[in-house]
Amino acid sequence: MNWIESLLLGLLQGLTEYLPISSSGHLAIASSLFGIDGEQNLAFTVIVHIATVLSTLVILWKEIVWIFKDLFTRQSWKSYSGLNEGTRYAINIIISMIPVGIVGLFFKDRIEEIFGAGTTVVGCCLLVTAALLTFSYFAKPRQKENISGLHAFVIGIAQAIAVLPGLSRSGSTIATGLLLGNKKENLAQFSFLMVIPPILGEALLDVKDLVESAAGNADTGIGVLAIGFLAAFVSGCLACKWMISIVRKGKLIWFGVYCAAAGLLTLLFL
Repeated sequence: MNWIESLLLGLLQGLTEYLPISSSGHLAIASSLFGIDGEQNLAFTVIVHIATVLSTLVILWKEIVWIFKDLFTRQSWKSYSGLNEGTRYAINIIISMIPVGIVGLFFKDRIEEIFGAGTTVVGCCLLVTAALLTFSYFAKPRQKENISGLHAFVIGIAQAIAVLPGLSRSGSTIATGLLLGNKKENLAQFSFLMVIPPILGEALLDVKDLVESAAGNADTGIGVLAIGFLAAFVSGCLACKWMISIVRKGKLIWFGVYCAAAGLLTLLFL
């Protein structure tokens, strides 16, 4: 991988991580077009994912501070109703992590096999993403004020399924939340915050493989990794802020149209 490919893939990762069009699917398509073997660029993949997590921390830092402030505020831990709003929010994030944690522990090898299965899976999953976004657009809103623990778990299941390449994580979680009747203004923020612990946890587990990959792959040097990191971070900041605004305006249907077109083109030509 050269620096131009690193720049383009980093920009692509940052933008597609938050837009509901699947970052993993687009990276798989772009890598196929560039002739890049994903297994040989594990370090790059982990680095750009960390960059997008950091962009979330930057854009949503006020919400993160609010959660931690409430966690350490004196409150009654005897019942769920006795907890303050920030603590309940943190508990919901933990609940949402359970499904993806189960998938990561017991099905990681199988998921990696699917990632190496080519772009046919990506094309099919992009069509599923398009269907989800379309259904959520036409669903009758009930606009529940707060996300419940049960809904957080169901949204977490959507996130776990969205580990498949081409199935958008943000699109799946936001669409699922909308179909459950949750308030759209809260969903993008919850969707972006709930992914931080799993990605950071996965990155820590991959540190050993990351170091070995970077050391053993001369094509992915420090400079190339740095360019990809910065590109993913900057584009991630822009996309995160933009996506929150888009969800509030309810314009996800156009991303559904895009995913349908991208999925069909992938199946037909790649």
